[in-house]
Amino acid sequence: MTNKMVNAPQAPAAVGPYSHSVVAGQTQYISGQLGLDPETGVMKETVEQQAEQALVNLGAILKAADLSYDHVVKTTVFLKNMSDFSKINEIYGKYFKEHLPARSCVAVAELPKGRLFEVEAIAVKA
Repeated sequence: MTNKMVNAPQAPAAVGPYSHSVVAGQTQYISGQLGLDPETGVMKETVEQQAEQALVNLGAILKAADLSYDHVVKTTVFLKNMSDFSKINEIYGKYFKEHLPARSCVAVAELPKGRLFEVEAIAVKA
């Protein structure tokens, strides 16, 4: 099996020594996405704006591997404040409507660049 790194030009550059995602066989493993605007390089401010942008960035990475949100089988959401859970659910539901992947949501002490939201995903090309 050959692993293929996938970088998406429409997503922000990685903030460290890693790829946007790696495809192994039929499975795409997508690195955590923050609410960073790829055009301006500016981080969105509110948790809602960060979640929206991070999910858009996730979509760009899926598209670069010829996949979509419907191919996602698992996500992990990281929140700085669990009190934002209901706000995040509303935004997340705009991207995952009928196809609902498995999901974990955890509160963390800190996120990269001092942010409020991050999402990672696993997608499978069926």
